[in-house]
Amino acid sequence: MRAYHFITAMLLKKPVHVLFLGMMFLSALNADTRTALDGPKIVSALKQSYGERAAKRGVAWLNLMQTDAELSENEALEKVNRFFNMFRFIDDIKLWGVKNYWATPVEFIGVNGGDCEDYSIAKYFTLLELGVPDEKMRITMVKALNLNQYHMVLAYYATPASIPLILDNIDGLIKPATKRNDLLPVYSFNASQLWLNKSRGRSVPTGNSTRLKRWQDLRQRINTAKLKQPKLKLEF
Repeated sequence: MRAYHFITAMLLKKPVHVLFLGMMFLSALNADTRTALDGPKIVSALKQSYGERAAKRGVAWLNLMQTDAELSENEALEKVNRFFNMFRFIDDIKLWGVKNYWATPVEFIGVNGGDCEDYSIAKYFTLLELGVPDEKMRITMVKALNLNQYHMVLAYYATPASIPLILDNIDGLIKPATKRNDLLPVYSFNASQLWLNKSRGRSVPTGNSTRLKRWQDLRQRINTAKLKQPKLKLEF
């Protein structure tokens, strides 16, 4: 019941009023959620905003998304999960100066770190570009029971009835949800749909994911052409 009240409060919460600047990634989140990337523009923006090392990370990310077309979805999951789990964990308050900020993938790459939401978001959008259908993925808020705190992961469903595979920055190994008894699902979403978890293993559709204010804001920032600067000057 506490989890239900938590998500209800979040749905109604207004976005944090900070200077939201976006990234040069997806020009729109259209019906199939995939669009062409302007690689040189992304690398140039990263270099200008965050420095040479950030630009090199951007090149590595773009190379990841130029993977052989024969790559299976499971292989794509492994590559993307491994790539982003190399980034540093940094609290939002230290990095952006606000308690909860959902960074775009390019912001995450630029500063070389972020928190659990940023890992999950970056993996989600990267897998979209690799051709994994949106309907097979859900960004999922969970209760991390061992840590006694809320946490975010990416869940992949091979079929609608499949047990999802969990991509997580805490446990770097991709595992089926049945092997992650330390995680209690609260709610999940993708480009179009929002689900509430009433009990373990049972999710209930509750409308469009635009009800999530931070998700809606993130998608709007993705369609803009600037990068947000971190609060602190970090060594990248």
